[in-house]
Amino acid sequence: MRCIQVLEVKRKDNESFENMVRRFTKKTIQSGKILQAKKVRFYSKDSSKRKQKESALRRLDMSGKVEYLKRIGKLDDFLTKRYGK
Repeated sequence: MRCIQVLEVKRKDNESFENMVRRFTKKTIQSGKILQAKKVRFYSKDSSKRKQKESALRRLDMSGKVEYLKRIGKLDDFLTKRYGK
């Protein structure tokens, strides 16, 4: 069961809108709601060890190819074939 908390900021007498927004922002930061929302938004499942190793090897292989093509001066041809630039 999830409990939803609502932050409420009421405007004080003779308080400008900007000050009220500033107080609201400060309250949200102090409550930890922003950090919680970011954790939910950017959460990614842990991939298996095998998948992590495969992707690491793929990155190493690709960076090696790009480095080799840079050295021999054919990187532009590779990019146009791969990305259609």
